[in-house]
Amino acid sequence: MAVTIEELYRNYGILADAKPEDLGQHKYAYQVILDGVKGGPKEKRLAAQFIPKFFSSFPELADAAINAQLDLCEDEDVSIRRQAIKELPRFAAGENIVRVADILTQLLQTDDSAEFSQVNTALVSIFKMDAKATLRGLFSQILQGEDIVRERAIKFLSIKLKTLPEDTMTKEVEDYVFTETKKVLEDVTGEEFVLLMRILMALKGLQTVNGRQQLVELVVEQAFLEQALNPADPDTVDRLLQCTRQALPLFSKNVHSSRFVTYFCDHVLPNLSTLTSPVAELDIQQEVLKLLAEMSLFCGDMEKVEANLLMLFEKLLEFMPLPPEAEGENGENTMSEEPKLQFSYVECLLFSFHQLGKKLPDFLIDKINAERLKDFKIRLQYFARGLQVYIRQLRVALQGKTGDALKTDENKIKVVALKITNNINVLIKDLFHNPPSYKSTVTLSWRPVQKAEAVALKRPSGEEMGTGSTMKKLLSPPLPRRNARQIYNPPSGKYSAAIGNFTNGEGGTWVGCKGRVYYWKLSKLTSK
Repeated sequence: MAVTIEELYRNYGILADAKPEDLGQHKYAYQVILDGVKGGPKEKRLAAQFIPKFFSSFPELADAAINAQLDLCEDEDVSIRRQAIKELPRFAAGENIVRVADILTQLLQTDDSAEFSQVNTALVSIFKMDAKATLRGLFSQILQGEDIVRERAIKFLSIKLKTLPEDTMTKEVEDYVFTETKKVLEDVTGEEFVLLMRILMALKGLQTVNGRQQLVELVVEQAFLEQALNPADPDTVDRLLQCTRQALPLFSKNVHSSRFVTYFCDHVLPNLSTLTSPVAELDIQQEVLKLLAEMSLFCGDMEKVEANLLMLFEKLLEFMPLPPEAEGENGENTMSEEPKLQFSYVECLLFSFHQLGKKLPDFLIDKINAERLKDFKIRLQYFARGLQVYIRQLRVALQGKTGDALKTDENKIKVVALKITNNINVLIKDLFHNPPSYKSTVTLSWRPVQKAEAVALKRPSGEEMGTGSTMKKLLSPPLPRRNARQIYNPPSGKYSAAIGNFTNGEGGTWVGCKGRVYYWKLSKLTSK
């Protein structure tokens, strides 16, 4: 016969009125309350509140009590489930904490938002009772539970761990998190890897140089840097990029990126044009080059610095074209099609080359033969001349614009373009020094800068415009002679498909310059 409301209240009264030392004598009364889970909705709600209240007084009925409460947590009535979940932390004492944490972790799979919030709150509350025991329950489900439970448990840790106070997240607890997370990392998806690294990076004990180095070692294992890259396998490429993104914030002057940079030069750059990605809209080449450029800042000692520089040099040749021929043998105009200058790619490659060049400053003099060096300088010169025109166009377009005027989509594109072209300009000037210099410092165009971009609004100086004897020396030898009536056409520039088109409405952008009209076709301006 089912227990009634009256029986529940009567037996609750017996237990409530008994002296603490005499509670154990009323085992029958507690059993009646446990039987309340077999009643109707009202009886179940009362049982959900009464069972945990006297739980600690009947250790011999502990398993029966937890199982009864668990039945209520799985009831069809959502209000009963919420009440039962709310009371679960009251069962978390001694050895029961692990079990309660395990149960709550499984309950994370609920699709009811209020219930899910209740589970989160309950987990946080038992964390404050015994963090390590709670983590044992969580990691048990992460390692052995169903996929949806594993996924939500990892997300819970990635969000909540960093909010817990220091007296909860002790060194012992952090060490346990690190040990268990390493086990989970043996078999993870890309999303899980990102979340788990977020968990580890938030641990106070891993904020030291030694701690960051340990994290880099973990990423190296996940990145498979000992294996050759299959550029045709999008999952393999994506894994490498995900790992590199996670390692990037860990690098510093004391935690070096040398292994990643060398791997990119050995295995990624040679296959740059054939790389595939599971993300259709991603400019995979641009993404790779940006990551390489950012890592190049933190290279330490490098065994293969010459080989790495040579690979970067070869890639620069690919993206820095020779100037088109202006005249044929009989003097007729045979101007070939203008090559596209991919500024974003060149910014990344030049920056990486410049950073590694500091480690072998005589590379261009001692390691590159005279003919190739001459060819390289012609390409640099051609690129630099195009830059001067484009920088002037951008400066004129942005002249006098401040505040909201600079926040329009069109002007944002121009500001980014100006950062890119200014960076390339500075780096090219360094390489034209005799011997080449690697002293200039630039901030990559997509990285935040400390000072406002007021420099973008000032009038260009003579040096910036490439006038005067200094720039003339830097840009020698001269370009091929052009027909006197011919208008100079700088090549078109590509940034990244994400930014969109930047045109004057007629397929190009123009600006007057000393009586001439310079016309630059801009197909796609990109900067990610």
